[in-house]
Amino acid sequence: MIVVHVIEPFASGVALFVKSLTKVLSTDKHIVIHGERKDEIEADLVKKGFHTTNVKFIPWKSANRNISIFKDIQALIELYTILKRLKKAGLCDVVHLHSAKSGFLGRIVCWMLNLQNVYYTPNGASFLSTNSYIKRFIFKKLEIAANKLCGKVICSSASEFNEYNKLGIKSLYVNNGVETSDYVPKQLSKPSEKFRIITCGRIVAQKNPELFNQIASYFIGLDNFEFIWIGDGPDASLLKSPNIKITGWLQEHAVSDLIMKGDVYVSTSQYEGLSFAALEAMSLKKPLLLTDCVGNRDIVKQGMNGDLFSNKRSAISKIIHYQNNREMLSVMGELSSEIKKVEYDMYDNFRIYKDIYLGKAFIGKQFMKTWTFNY
Repeated sequence: MIVVHVIEPFASGVALFVKSLTKVLSTDKHIVIHGERKDEIEADLVKKGFHTTNVKFIPWKSANRNISIFKDIQALIELYTILKRLKKAGLCDVVHLHSAKSGFLGRIVCWMLNLQNVYYTPNGASFLSTNSYIKRFIFKKLEIAANKLCGKVICSSASEFNEYNKLGIKSLYVNNGVETSDYVPKQLSKPSEKFRIITCGRIVAQKNPELFNQIASYFIGLDNFEFIWIGDGPDASLLKSPNIKITGWLQEHAVSDLIMKGDVYVSTSQYEGLSFAALEAMSLKKPLLLTDCVGNRDIVKQGMNGDLFSNKRSAISKIIHYQNNREMLSVMGELSSEIKKVEYDMYDNFRIYKDIYLGKAFIGKQFMKTWTFNY
């Protein structure tokens, strides 16, 4: 089977999703049509992360992040040309579209070319990305219109699945997943006197760095608290609190080292598909403190492997509680690891895509494994 992936952005969690999927479905061939965001990471660096030999890449040069009628028409024409060539050569058994821009333009092109086996994974629904009523209304209408053209929506979490069903869009869902971590740092550090709050990801509006900064600002002057943001991005200037350390982008093992040295993994995201960074933290046995939003609420078993919060006051209160009861964090971390193994294993979950591609599975909530408390 030859699976054609259309992806913009070719960065962050979306690229990791496609990399993981091609790794799990290693007996199939994959063609990745990709955009590039040089201001974040060059495409050649992303390609190096694909360790399998079953993946070929085709650049989608005119694809861009922002909405622009002229540029989007250019991207549409280029994608049409690429997919038409692949269809004519018999290299297009399945088309899998990733993220909002690829999902919208891709479904128009697949409809024009009468491609039948088409799927779209939002990895964070576009209509959840804004607080503007008008923009949200427009994004919802665009999703509904594109869905009527062709293809099935495959969400990456139960809560995202529920949001699409509220729109009247019948969707599937398969939980995102990561590999179970067996990583051990070269030098095991001694327990720190400081209480470390860690997050990881692009510093952009979706991740709400302003809220992270507000939470950290409360602890200014308390030297036993430390806030670390692993990553970088255009909104880094919002992280102004002097007790926040921004590391920039790090190698995979360096990221794992830092997360393992942390006490609590925090996410201030406004919405998610299902965060790979949070799943990695679970695999590394970290308790979670996450905003109560789509994607985040799926992975927290309240009071067991962490907590959800809805505002800075709630987050601050939880951090103080954790710091005063550090002995319970290792138990919560163990539960995080157990939940990840049952519900969010990369191989168990991503193998389901093969059945979907073959038309053998219509995945709903009842088909996914569910962790239960057995103590």
